[in-house]
Amino acid sequence: MGKEEVVEMVQELAESGQALPGCYILPEKQRPDRASPSALDIPVIDLSLLLRETGCEDDQAKRLQYAVQSWGLFQVIGYDLSPSFLDEVRDVVRKFFQLPMDVKQKSSNLKGEKLEPEGYGNYGVARKDQIIDWNDRLYLSVQPEEKRRLDLWPENPCSFREILHEYTIQTRKVAELVLLALAKLLKLEKNYFVNQLGDTAEVRARFNYYPRCSRPDLVLGINPHSDGSLITILLPDKEVEGLQVLRDGDWFKVPIIPHALLINLGNQIQIMSNGIFKSPVHRVTANSEKDRISVAMFYSLEPEKTLEAAEGVVDETRPCLYKKMRVKDFLNIFFEKYTQGVSTIEWARI
Repeated sequence: MGKEEVVEMVQELAESGQALPGCYILPEKQRPDRASPSALDIPVIDLSLLLRETGCEDDQAKRLQYAVQSWGLFQVIGYDLSPSFLDEVRDVVRKFFQLPMDVKQKSSNLKGEKLEPEGYGNYGVARKDQIIDWNDRLYLSVQPEEKRRLDLWPENPCSFREILHEYTIQTRKVAELVLLALAKLLKLEKNYFVNQLGDTAEVRARFNYYPRCSRPDLVLGINPHSDGSLITILLPDKEVEGLQVLRDGDWFKVPIIPHALLINLGNQIQIMSNGIFKSPVHRVTANSEKDRISVAMFYSLEPEKTLEAAEGVVDETRPCLYKKMRVKDFLNIFFEKYTQGVSTIEWARI
């Protein structure tokens, strides 16, 4: 990727009241339809029942099977994170983005003239015709712990670091339960995906802030993409919708369930399942009346591991669909193609 051009923070732009710069305005055919229907049949799965051996897990497994075949995402309940703790996470994130700009800039991803992947800011502009997302974000590595850039972890609000540490531990447990269930669906050894993730897996947190926009019909909070992760755990805003998922050529709103987490399948598990699981294309719309926050936890295989289909999902009737490559190489291409609006999963096909 070439040198990126630094752009103004969206929050500052929104608060200034000035007209939208052209770099945020979508071509007419790509603009969101405000009348998109809600995806009311996205399954809600109770993790406390999913892996039991009492018979009640069958219904949950059927819901999971439907979710991965039809949507590529699902909502989960039945985990150890309390509703009050999830509200704490949302609250500390919102407080961070409400801080004065000079305080937030202590965690800036701009070092000299270079934009780094981690920190507070945005992705910048890599090419002249790039449409910029209507959001600011804080992007941090959280696991392995020795890779944390604590100089970028906010000290204000004072509880931010403690809450993020606890949230990282608890959501890792959720991720592993989901991965056990996904391996079971494919009839793989039950710990296949958990072992592939391993202790050296890279987990990153992205805190998203979507300011109010005077013309939400012209912009997107995040442009259409599928995640490059193994799986993603999303804590959405409790009150404001915005996430949409593409299915059969149409966009559907993902409904809010206040204390559920949303699980999104990533490109890595699509490759490892040999295309049986699908990583959904999704986007985020803006809102003219309210700002919106969310927290995404991206779980990725260790960079030096080989990304390839599991042996149990490749045979004569279903040959291997994707190239074999290092995770590091896949992710480098993923981030390059993301700014180009190009699907990496299609690039990875044999």
